[in-house]
Amino acid sequence: MSWLRPALLALLLAAPLPAAAQEWVPRRVGEIQALDKVNARVATLRATVGEPTRFGTLTITLRACHARPPDEVPDAAAFLEVTDAQRGGGNQPVFRGWLFADAPAVNMFEHPVYDLRILNCR
Repeated sequence: MSWLRPALLALLLAAPLPAAAQEWVPRRVGEIQALDKVNARVATLRATVGEPTRFGTLTITLRACHARPPDEVPDAAAFLEVTDAQRGGGNQPVFRGWLFADAPAVNMFEHPVYDLRILNCR
């Protein structure tokens, strides 16, 4: 039985390793779910990379949108810059960062009136 442990170790080391990183595919259009918490209005916005999109007092600019390849588990990640006309100096971003469809709590858009989530990148 003393030969079993080295044999198992050799077998494990010879096995193919899973891919270290999954691939992301850049996309041009992102679907963003927007919620106005005051009046419970929900909208699905289609944002094109580089073009501002409005929702209430927010201006949302999608800077990057990436999706998983079709043969992998669906997921989306988007880099957003958001400004709010109600907050002083409407050009200062109130949010700049990545949002993840499968893990919305990783980096959340925190605002007293609005909520944003990335749904998909196409």
